[in-house]
Amino acid sequence: MGSFVKGTIFLTFVIFLSKLFGFIYRMQFMRVAGEEAVGIYMTSYPAFVFFISLLQLGIPIALAKIVAELHAKRRDGQLKSVMQTATRWSIVSIILFAPVLYFFIPFLAGTLLHNEATKLTLYIALGAVPIVVFSGLIRGYLQGIAVISATAWSQMLEQLVRIGLITILLPLFATPDNPAQTAAYAMAITAVGELISFIYLYIHYSFKKKRPKQSENVKPYPAMPMLRIAVPSAGSRLFGTFTWFLEPIVFLKALTVSGLTAVGATTLYGIISGVHIPLLLFPSFIPNALAIVLIPAVSDAVARSNHQLLNERIGVSLRLSSVIGCYAATFFFLHGDELAMRLFHLEENRGFMRVLAPIFYFYYIQSPLHSILQAMDEARPAMMNSIYGGLGKLFVMFVLASQPFIQEFGAIIAIGFGVLITSFLHIATLRQHKMIAAGFRFFVIPYAMFILVCVAQTFAQPYFAFDFWTNCAITILLLTIILLFTNQLKWQDFSYLKSIISRRS
Repeated sequence: MGSFVKGTIFLTFVIFLSKLFGFIYRMQFMRVAGEEAVGIYMTSYPAFVFFISLLQLGIPIALAKIVAELHAKRRDGQLKSVMQTATRWSIVSIILFAPVLYFFIPFLAGTLLHNEATKLTLYIALGAVPIVVFSGLIRGYLQGIAVISATAWSQMLEQLVRIGLITILLPLFATPDNPAQTAAYAMAITAVGELISFIYLYIHYSFKKKRPKQSENVKPYPAMPMLRIAVPSAGSRLFGTFTWFLEPIVFLKALTVSGLTAVGATTLYGIISGVHIPLLLFPSFIPNALAIVLIPAVSDAVARSNHQLLNERIGVSLRLSSVIGCYAATFFFLHGDELAMRLFHLEENRGFMRVLAPIFYFYYIQSPLHSILQAMDEARPAMMNSIYGGLGKLFVMFVLASQPFIQEFGAIIAIGFGVLITSFLHIATLRQHKMIAAGFRFFVIPYAMFILVCVAQTFAQPYFAFDFWTNCAITILLLTIILLFTNQLKWQDFSYLKSIISRRS
């Protein structure tokens, strides 16, 4: 098997473990800190990610691209100069933007987020940003010279450190009557995890960095070629993180307008974004892994102008993604709320999963659709579809969540609306290609099976005294039998995907 496929399988495995450890971290955090502290932390976290995007200026992406090009041309003597230029501009970015953000935080906490309790957490988050910026530079450099394992394992190490500290140290400092302080300690733990990750990456960088030969006269690498790559990349990422940054602001503003207290709105946001959404996103690991295979497979069929092979590969991938969505939507609709109660020790069952699960079915087809569009040279429309979905979500969230009779369920519906907009726009974009036969049919039967099993289980459960885990197993078994019977789940699909991988080796 070729190095490309080996690298893909390795990264897929590490990404899965990273998602699993992140899930464990959230469970421990909720159990130790409580709902209000998690709400404060999760309300502050989108701002943390936005701060990182702003201070990075897209430089790690540009660094990775330039280093990869120079390394491919065997001009390794210039790599040190490129790294120095990237470091200098990152320091300039920190000096320029960090003080502005420091003075912006009181306004962000008190006026935009309507909760002064987030202020300390935001200050600690800002203090952690320079660590992330320099870690990003090293990641970009190592990716450029094709040392992927170090960047993957650094993420794993960071998650393990956070799990350990949240389990051992946070209970010593967490105080139920001061959730703001508990959230600040949790953000400090995040900063320590980033620091340990940086140290690990720096050690690898020290051993792997390419030094110029004594005979080489290396000039400083100019900044403009790097910035020409970095600034557009920064703009695209900044817009994405900015819509996420706006999400808790719009959420909290709408709910306070509807009559909810700021503390109550913050707690609700923490439960939704820290418990229900991660739980729903966990099965997306499988479509994401499938999306990795799809880009080269679809690109290969397009390059050969083999329309039959192209439609075959797209059809298999979308049907399998729909099947995964069917399993996830059915399971979470019937058992998701109780599962969240059991795993995260929530204080009450709010029924959010029953609203989100039917809509999030369409999330599981997003990454394969996005990969197909990228392979079809439709990367820009795919990005715009995501932007439209994000903006639509924020608009609907404010309109619905600000209504007193619906409140947080309006925000839940808005999150689902964003998923629907992006997914259906992806499908519509794909339908514009006459060579592609895939339409809306691939999800009709799996979605109908989801409805059928949910209705059958809902009516049957009161007549059978099974425990929770037995009911879960019955749901999975029943759905599997129906999907096999309707020919939606085929064992040859997996051998077909294996043959695609084998052809890439």
